[in-house]
Amino acid sequence: MFPDIARDDVFRLETKRLWLRWPRVADAKAIERYSSRWEVAKMTARIPHPYPPGEAERFIFTAREANALGRDLILVIAPIRGKREPIGMISLESRLQGRLTVGYALAPEVWGKGLATEAALAAIEAGFTLTGAIEMLATAHVENPASRRVLDKCGFAHSGTGLEGAPARGGMVPCDRFRLERAAWASRRAPAPGALPPDEQRATP
Repeated sequence: MFPDIARDDVFRLETKRLWLRWPRVADAKAIERYSSRWEVAKMTARIPHPYPPGEAERFIFTAREANALGRDLILVIAPIRGKREPIGMISLESRLQGRLTVGYALAPEVWGKGLATEAALAAIEAGFTLTGAIEMLATAHVENPASRRVLDKCGFAHSGTGLEGAPARGGMVPCDRFRLERAAWASRRAPAPGALPPDEQRATP
């Protein structure tokens, strides 16, 4: 689904404060550091807890393979300044024809700073720009209001509540479902008359 530009590991998205890039083997310790936190894992469908040895390396290999095949776009979130090591991840996964599923996780120490929204907006922009997806889908655990606020800020509309598969949580969990149609995204990003178009993120090959 994703074009050649996204299938090379030099691809990245840049925002005011973040780089969204392919995961690397050197990222394993940083990924394990936040993924092993229960407050992170419990709100996800696939991060196991306790976090087993070698899981970060497995995630990196799986993500890089999916990216290289153009099937998905799975990126780590890293600050532009400072250590520049991963503080989270974001994914656009092709699960249904013409649709992308958005997922993300962020280290607790950087919660509440708007970074999840900043990363999600950049990923959504890339997803609609690089593919012909007609809409994006997302879910948030019913006990995760912060994630629902991120999706709301990104323009997602609530489409119902129901049980969703969560293998790492042992089965099905109650989630709020959201969707963002291409037309709604295009309408949100259109500049007001006389205004300059936004330039908050860019993709760099």
